[in-house]
Amino acid sequence: MQEISFANITTDVPSYPAADEKDITVTILRLDKVHPLISGNKIFKLRYYLEEAKLLDRKKIITFGGAWSNHILATAAACQLAGFEATAYIRGEEPATRSSTLTEASQLGMKLIFVAREEYTRQKRKLADETGDAYIIHEGGYGTKGAEGAATIAQHFHQSGYTHICCAAGTGTMTAGLLMSALPVQEVISISVLKNNLQLETDIQALAGTCTGQLTTIHDYHFGGYAKYKPELIHFMNEWYRRSMIPSDFVYTGKLFFAIDDLIKNNFFPPGSKILLVHSGGLQGNTSLSKGTLIF
Repeated sequence: MQEISFANITTDVPSYPAADEKDITVTILRLDKVHPLISGNKIFKLRYYLEEAKLLDRKKIITFGGAWSNHILATAAACQLAGFEATAYIRGEEPATRSSTLTEASQLGMKLIFVAREEYTRQKRKLADETGDAYIIHEGGYGTKGAEGAATIAQHFHQSGYTHICCAAGTGTMTAGLLMSALPVQEVISISVLKNNLQLETDIQALAGTCTGQLTTIHDYHFGGYAKYKPELIHFMNEWYRRSMIPSDFVYTGKLFFAIDDLIKNNFFPPGSKILLVHSGGLQGNTSLSKGTLIF
């Protein structure tokens, strides 16, 4: 398997007429280039969990997620690279045809255990209390070590060059890490991809601890909820790619790029703003779309 390469990360400045008109600069931090499977923010959130598992001499990693979870696939690949046995508890009954995400995770050696949705949360709690010789990583890498790992994303861009750092948020773990590493003058903007996840800001602040960074959470760009989308979003993603040649996914980064584009047009950002958008990877989720839906 291809090795992880942080040297592949770039900061791209796409053509952005709407921003130029308002004296705003938009830069994309291309974490999606780190690895084709352990993509984007995933290795950052996993790194300290895997380090601790090695220190504790644990041989097995247990984690959780849905049928299209980027975290599941990334964990499967990272465990294969690091020499861990991997097991994932998958939310929902086993389908007649597995998603491409689960198929690939299984091919990487991950054992998949399907749990009925009504039993899923209870099973997670039970396993957390009975780890045995396994090491537990929670859904999406959520937890303090996940946030601490995400804080190291800041090592891959010039922090002082930006007024705003923006990302998509599911569990909020990456947002918490970015908040932990942000400069006092910077605003971290979190675009929630879940509908009515009003607990998000509280969760982010809990992970970030006593840091004094500026945080804004925005809940208006979920397009119906997690992994939901509308034609407007797909059209935007295709137009974004034509303009920038930067691919996005409909679960996370497409919603992030759409949100920031809309906020710029509606004068949310003051003139002179220098905005960094964190490309958190996860492009494999697009394989669930019908062929031809996206142009990339």
